[in-house]
Amino acid sequence: MAPASPRRSEPGSIRINKFFTEQGICSRREADRLVEEGRVTVNGRRAVLGDVVTARDRVELDGRPIPWGSRRVYIKYHKPVGVTTTSEPDVEGNIIAAIKHPERIFPIGRLDKDSSGLILLTNDGDIVNEILRVEHGHEREYVVRVDRPFDGTFLDRMAAGVLVLGRPTLPCKVRRETADRFRIVLIEGRNRQIRRMCQALGYRVTALTRVRIMHITLDGLPVGRWQDLTATERDELFRTVGRAVPARDRTRP
Repeated sequence: MAPASPRRSEPGSIRINKFFTEQGICSRREADRLVEEGRVTVNGRRAVLGDVVTARDRVELDGRPIPWGSRRVYIKYHKPVGVTTTSEPDVEGNIIAAIKHPERIFPIGRLDKDSSGLILLTNDGDIVNEILRVEHGHEREYVVRVDRPFDGTFLDRMAAGVLVLGRPTLPCKVRRETADRFRIVLIEGRNRQIRRMCQALGYRVTALTRVRIMHITLDGLPVGRWQDLTATERDELFRTVGRAVPARDRTRP
């Protein structure tokens, strides 16, 4: 049997992968994977890549209906060491189970299991790529402790860029805090980047905490706790990624 063709757009319709992000289930890429694996149906028919749906359609994932419409959620979480940044429910210690948020949310980017600190979560799939794109230069700040004291040469080399997996890291800001602890500001987020940079220079990271993403900080947020972004934080986030803030959402912090 030939595969079904995608349904054509009609007023009020959206692509199936965008529907998944708008309901806070997963990213568009992950939604495409779910469709390809045959886990998604539309009105009882197996969905195909490029399908479009409207509020009249019944969309199911693994046989469970996905309701239309949920409020936009933007939260920050002080992730402890040991929590894994994934929305996969089968992964022990996953971040969604740790937070227990009433809405379906997913993390923006990642933070290593062995690291702690700030991570943002949302059910707004459209904002994710705008935050993560390296070319937009959004800063992420970390406090890092290594296994022994370092000298000025180490800081200079970290700031200039380090060859990691055959490709140099982008120049960054680095400042000493103590003999074995420094603060670093990155605009890229390669996998385990800081740990690999330090390892390439002969050091081992013993503690790593992300303290800031753009203008959003950990200030006043205890380890293991989450809170909604304030109106000020959210509105500044929207402005930073070039999104207009609807007048009805402009509330006091």
